[in-house]
Amino acid sequence: MQSTDQLSNKTQNFIDLESRYGAHNYHPLPVVLQKGEGVYLWDVDNKKYFDFLSAYSAVNQGHAHPKITKSLIDQAQRLALTSRAFYNDCLGEYEQFVTDFFGFDKVLPMNTGAEAVETAIKLCRKWAYEIKGIAENQAQIIVCDGNFHGRTTTIVSFSTDPDSYQNFGPYPSGFVSIPYNDKKALEDALAKPNVAGFLVEPIQGEAGVNMPDDDFMQNARALCTKYEALFIADEVQTGIARTGSLLAVCGHCSCENRCEQQTETYSRPDILILGKALSGGVYPVSAVLADNEIMNVIQPGQHGSTFGGNPIAAKVAIAALQVVSEEKLIQNARELGDLFRAEMQRIIHNSDLLIKVRGKGLLNAIVVNDSPQSDTAWRLCLGLKENGLLAKPTHGNIIRFAPPLVITKDQLLECIQIIKKTVQHFIK
Repeated sequence: MQSTDQLSNKTQNFIDLESRYGAHNYHPLPVVLQKGEGVYLWDVDNKKYFDFLSAYSAVNQGHAHPKITKSLIDQAQRLALTSRAFYNDCLGEYEQFVTDFFGFDKVLPMNTGAEAVETAIKLCRKWAYEIKGIAENQAQIIVCDGNFHGRTTTIVSFSTDPDSYQNFGPYPSGFVSIPYNDKKALEDALAKPNVAGFLVEPIQGEAGVNMPDDDFMQNARALCTKYEALFIADEVQTGIARTGSLLAVCGHCSCENRCEQQTETYSRPDILILGKALSGGVYPVSAVLADNEIMNVIQPGQHGSTFGGNPIAAKVAIAALQVVSEEKLIQNARELGDLFRAEMQRIIHNSDLLIKVRGKGLLNAIVVNDSPQSDTAWRLCLGLKENGLLAKPTHGNIIRFAPPLVITKDQLLECIQIIKKTVQHFIK
């Protein structure tokens, strides 16, 4: 079913502006948004939509959250940036708050997810040379096929997606890729010389919400300990309540705020990478957390960022994490995620358009019964847009569904009806 929406002149004008003056490095859905509140978005023609992407899980706390927005405005009117050449009265407070919240000794503040991943790579390598004793320039970091950790040249050097890496070389060395969710391949790789760490997404979001076995992260944690390699969890997209736990590596832990001690299901990383929802989506904030033995290898002048740890970022991140606790977003994501997958299974049972649903908490995906080269998932998303719900395909025949975690049960049930209606009226 092709969308029957005819783009208004206003919408088309905005799209044409981007097409003419902006680089063509994205292929957005044809909707131009101008306002957001909670789980809703409005376009320039004032049509209202449910947001089922949440800016790739950056807006876990909902659009324009009043507490987070107020923290940004108040601090911006007082002091926005000093650089790290001087102390400011916000950073230390934030560092204490975030390390306590996630249970680590120290944090290194950055701005974007890719910057945080780059920081973790540098930290892992420096630890390998100065603490583990690997010969300089020989360290290897294990990664997984299908990974998505960012867009820098270092990061795309170990991507297995041609769109990410093709024609951007030459690339740096030092990375070994193994199949995702393969315990034997991981142990075989860790057993080789000069391995510094294992960098992994607890759930591969960009790959289509690719789920590992329930015990894979626990096994990975144990194997990294056995072979004296750092277990590095990239939770930029999966962290901060999205999967029904504070962190996706928490497994099925039922904690409300933080994991203060290791439980059966908590695979505590040596290095934790956060971003996106760390600010509720209102400001670029990312962070790398680790304990003293690892973090203390970084000395003055060896790594930094002009904007990293700026006063606005510090205040915004504190507010964003407080909202997670105060509004019980972990529990909401867990409960509504179970409901969503159960209802999607009903739709799948009654339609040959969809093959399966997978996910955890409110990070989910449906697999469309067509090839990744088809445009079926794209046209289905156009139909969803027409019916008032915004989602986006990934990897051709997969649609990711990730609404803000402030969504209510009634709102979710309304969205499920939109998906059901769209699927029932879809004609290939």
